Amino acid sequence: MSSQRTILITTGLMLSLFLASMESTVVSTGMPTIVSQLGGLEHYSWVFTAFMLASTTMVPLYGKLSDLFGRRPVFLAAMAIFLIGSVLCGLAVTMPQLIAFRAIQGIGAGGLLPLVFIIIGDLFSLEQRARLQGLFSGVWGVSSIIGPLLGGFIVDQASWEWIFWINIIPGLIATAIVWFAWVDRPRAHNAPKRSIDYAGAVLLTAGAVALLMSLTDLSASWALPTLVGALAMFGALVWIERRASDPVLPVGLFCDRMFLVACGHGILAGCAVFGGATFVPLYAQGVLGTSATEAGAALMPMLLAWVFSSIIGTRMLLRVGYRTVAFAGMIALVIGSFPLMFVDARTNRLLLMVYLGLMGFGMGFSIPAFLIAVQSSVERGKLGTATSTLQFSRSIGGAFGIGIMGAVLSATVTTRLETAGLDASVSLNSLIDPLGGDIAVSETLRAALGAGISSVFVVAFIAAALGLLVTLMAPRGLIADAAAERGRDEGMAQPAVERR
Repeated sequence: MSSQRTILITTGLMLSLFLASMESTVVSTGMPTIVSQLGGLEHYSWVFTAFMLASTTMVPLYGKLSDLFGRRPVFLAAMAIFLIGSVLCGLAVTMPQLIAFRAIQGIGAGGLLPLVFIIIGDLFSLEQRARLQGLFSGVWGVSSIIGPLLGGFIVDQASWEWIFWINIIPGLIATAIVWFAWVDRPRAHNAPKRSIDYAGAVLLTAGAVALLMSLTDLSASWALPTLVGALAMFGALVWIERRASDPVLPVGLFCDRMFLVACGHGILAGCAVFGGATFVPLYAQGVLGTSATEAGAALMPMLLAWVFSSIIGTRMLLRVGYRTVAFAGMIALVIGSFPLMFVDARTNRLLLMVYLGLMGFGMGFSIPAFLIAVQSSVERGKLGTATSTLQFSRSIGGAFGIGIMGAVLSATVTTRLETAGLDASVSLNSLIDPLGGDIAVSETLRAALGAGISSVFVVAFIAAALGLLVTLMAPRGLIADAAAERGRDEGMAQPAVERR
């Protein structure tokens, strides 16, 4: 493939990744205005939850579909669904409509995120991926930073509908670039016909939706039965996938030590970072007394450190074992999360930025290391499934962390209020005006919220520490060696395919 075509594809992929990752944050600053016009404050959180549910549950399916039908048509379908959802979101006139259209948008985004990294795995060699992986991680970090700022600017200067419609032109450009520049690898003429595992797809989607719904509100009466139902569906999924001729989620992948450790790390690291980061703005605004803008900016050190360290860490993978790089990252994550357990109203804001920066540094080192290691070792026929499953593990971990931490926060605040002789029915939403008004929290309520946030970060620290232990279980070796071994295995298998 020519260098010009490669540059075009890379540009299209970066633009697609920017749109899909930005959409999860750009809405946050526009939601107050949207609620004021559409009403339905009681459905506020579901605008985010619907997008998360849809995008997370579709990730493994898109990976498998891309293995079956090729990257290009599946990418086109994902982008089309994403853009249709974006158009519909801007046309919503009620909150239930917006929630439904956000789910459609999430179904598309759930394909864009994994397909970008899957195509990278197809397009570039190990050395090239090690150099470019940091760049693509940087796109994700920049989009996360720009998202809230861009959302606020659009609402102030235009109208909230353009938060969604702004995706249309860049999305069409990215689609045209990838469609005309990317060429899927040709399949052998005598390759066996591959079928779609419909039963596995249904169980995986239903189980993931049930799991995420139960984790969004662990205190609800329906949460435990839903969680049990999710576990039952995952049990049935394992039974079916072991017998399927072409499973949507190859259970055999989890017999590979590297892949199993990578998924375990993804769940625990996602729980620590994505879960903990969700409550940082609440801590900054409710306990430290910052403005909403300052609260949103509190996450910038984490995101910037993530971008910088991912660029450095991926280059180190060419000379240092991936286990060493990931271990160094997890050490930083543990060190950064430990002092957060003791934050209160007197915590120095500069130190808070340092702690969060260490956590971002840890993710920037460990996440790309495991991703490139898995992509370099798994056979090409399962590359899409393996990559998307790895991303799915981090999303599940983040959802699990948010659910657990939310329950811990609510229980701690309630206990503190009851001890102080105040009405324990005061909800977290009443501590801070969700529509961006002045902060009106008494010292008692502020102290109760501070204690709750500290408890949240205890959960984050435990998850980070367990993630460190899981990382130690990863096999040693250089990624180049794993890639070479895969090449030898595929070279030995090729003649057998030709003889058939």
